[in-house]
Amino acid sequence: MSEAPSNKPYLIRALHQWCVDYGLTPYIAVFVTEKVQVPMDYVNNNEIVLNISPDACQSLSLDNDWISLQARFAGVPRDIHVPVANVMAIYAKENGQGMSFPVEKIEPPPTETDSTINTPISKGRPSLKLVK
Repeated sequence: MSEAPSNKPYLIRALHQWCVDYGLTPYIAVFVTEKVQVPMDYVNNNEIVLNISPDACQSLSLDNDWISLQARFAGVPRDIHVPVANVMAIYAKENGQGMSFPVEKIEPPPTETDSTINTPISKGRPSLKLVK
């Protein structure tokens, strides 16, 4: 018997839909590696939080392997591509309800450019209320 595929992309889609249905704002927390395409100016400690609500992004695709969307950062449109494997959590901004996921956090060795692109933009991650 072969191993069942991951249920993570299905849970992400379900919680995204739940947020949208109830007027909540779905956020995803992403562990940033070389596979993640996001504006690096908004990455803090190899993490970024993205608003994936219909009001904040366009062309949202929640596939089994990738999440892709278009969003504006400081008024500049950007294409965002995130492997589902790098999603650490999805939750509602308003109440923190959602789900976190295990992510293998293998950080690349530091380079000279890492210190200049990892500019902090927030005062830490939001607290999550996990759904069991």
